[in-house]
Parts: sequence; C-alpha cells; structure tokens
Amino acid sequence: MSLKLLAKGVVAATILTGVSASQEPAAPQTQSLSAREQAELQAIMAAAYLPRGGAPDSLAILPAPPEAGSAAQARDDEAARAGQALRGSPRWAQATQDANLDLPGAAQTFECALGVAISEAGTPHTYTLLRRSMADVGLSTYPTKTKYQRTRPFVVTSTEICTPEQAEFLRHDGSYPSGHSAIGWGWALILTEAAPDRQNQVLARGRAFGQSRVVCNVHWLSDTEEGRVMASATVARLQAAPEFQTDLAAARAEIAAARTAGSTPTRDCAVEAAQLAG
Repeated sequence: MSLKLLAKGVVAATILTGVSASQEPAAPQTQSLSAREQAELQAIMAAAYLPRGGAPDSLAILPAPPEAGSAAQARDDEAARAGQALRGSPRWAQATQDANLDLPGAAQTFECALGVAISEAGTPHTYTLLRRSMADVGLSTYPTKTKYQRTRPFVVTSTEICTPEQAEFLRHDGSYPSGHSAIGWGWALILTEAAPDRQNQVLARGRAFGQSRVVCNVHWLSDTEEGRVMASATVARLQAAPEFQTDLAAARAEIAAARTAGSTPTRDCAVEAAQLAG
C-alpha cells in the first residue's frame, strides 16, 4: 500500500471533497478511477487505525491560510525564495527523494535517525505501524485542503519543482496544509515512542522531511507548519486506539532487537546527512 493518492493525487482531491473529519465521510466517488486505483484507495482506507470520521477535525483546529498581502504571506514568500535558491543543490536532491511517499521506500526515511534498517520483511511490526498511521495522518489534512484549495507556490511564481511529473496534479490540489509534512512529523512522533533514546535524531528528520516540501517549491512554509499541527493532533488521538498501542509495543521491542542483532541502515547515512546540511 502507498499514499500515491496524496503524492501524485490520482483521486484524493476529488474523493475527499466535502469530507469533514468530525463526521462520517461521504462514500468515495470512484467512477473515474481505474481498477488498480480503486483497489489502492480501498487499501488505504482499510489500513487506517481510526474509523472513518474518528480523526481530529482539521477544519475546527486550523486557521484559514495566510491572505494575500498579509505579514504571514510575506513570511511564506521569503521562505519560498530561500527554498528556490537551493535548486540543484544537495538539499534539493534530498528533497526530491523525500517527495516519494510510495511504500516500501518511504518507510526507510527514518533508518539513519533510528540507526536500523526498516523493511516489511525485517521489521514487520515497525513497517505496519508506519503503513497504517500513514493513512490516518496523511488523510487528516484533506478536509482543510479541500475547503481552501490554496494555490501552491510554484503556480504563483511559475518556477520549477523537484518532481515535475507531479506538477499537473499538484496544480489542482490544495496546498494547505501539507499532507507530506503531516506524515513526516506524525511518523517522527510515533517513532520517538518506539525509540525514545533517538528522539532528537528522529524529530530532526521529521522536521526536515516537511521542510523538503518548501525546498521542492510545492508547499508554503505555513502549509508545513499546520501539517505538523494535524500530525500532532492525529497522533494524540491514536494513543486511544488499542490496535495502535499493540503495534507500537511490538515495534518498540522489534527495534531494540534489531539493534542487538546488529542491523544497520540500508541508506547511505553520510550522504543523507550531507544533503540535509546543504
């Protein structure tokens, strides 16, 4: 299962139109989807820990996005220019990698921060924890994204993005708040519970994952910040989900065992550190 519906948006913007996280969502409109896309959507919805309508209500939690001409928008503009200045740099390369939410690859995002390899075969409980929470956290942003349909920075400025193959979808998908940032921060919060001794490294990686969206020129800074708010709210709600707690306990034991067994990241952590620094 992956969240291509968020990353490449085959359906998310249309399927979740009008859905409020505080009430039972309308049935998905899947007529325009291929059989594969319909199956993927169903897999995403089925994987979530929270029942439909059980997530925090982003429309009740988040403010409206910054208005044109406001000080808040000026701050977003400045951050966008700083991100664009990194185009072609090592940090741009890392942001491009971070843009990929497809599993199993996306689950390896935190390998260097944790110091162990993450895979469906090698760490199945940790993989399941990330896969299932990805649906809850990522989709929590869509009621607000759908309502405001904020235009993304690359559209406003007619500048390049690090994933041009996603440009057409992103052009029509609301920018605020950032689903990518929500997923990265949500995973970071969850993994600090599974490996509390690595909390600084994990949280720093989660923040950088969201900042990659500004570097990629597909989200405003405030999009990423409010994405983290929804991640925090959703992870707080997950604490009351029995299946989440079961998987979290299993992942905690699994990560400890992997360290004892000498597991090491499959990513080149020196390269990743250099790219995040530059």
